[in-house]
Amino acid sequence: MLDNVEVVVEDEPGHSALDGDEGPEELFGLYEGTPLTERTSYSLQLPDKITIFRGPLQRSFPSQADQAVQVRITVVHELAHHLGIGEERLAELGWE
Repeated sequence: MLDNVEVVVEDEPGHSALDGDEGPEELFGLYEGTPLTERTSYSLQLPDKITIFRGPLQRSFPSQADQAVQVRITVVHELAHHLGIGEERLAELGWE
């Protein structure tokens, strides 16, 4: 289910990653692509992309142990978007 998905780490979110609801200090990850539930094929499409933002994670979680926990939560959250799970359902499941 993760064919054609790129996972990258960047220092900070760019302006295009911010949708107005979150500031750059609050955005830990971002999914860009077409969720599997909406996809008809992969032909001639760039890979979906999950980006994890190092700076906001390090500022919000100073200890490495806390960072590791939050990175896991963030990756699961963004993978869920790839699978077609929206914010509301993620909140219901405790993965806000």
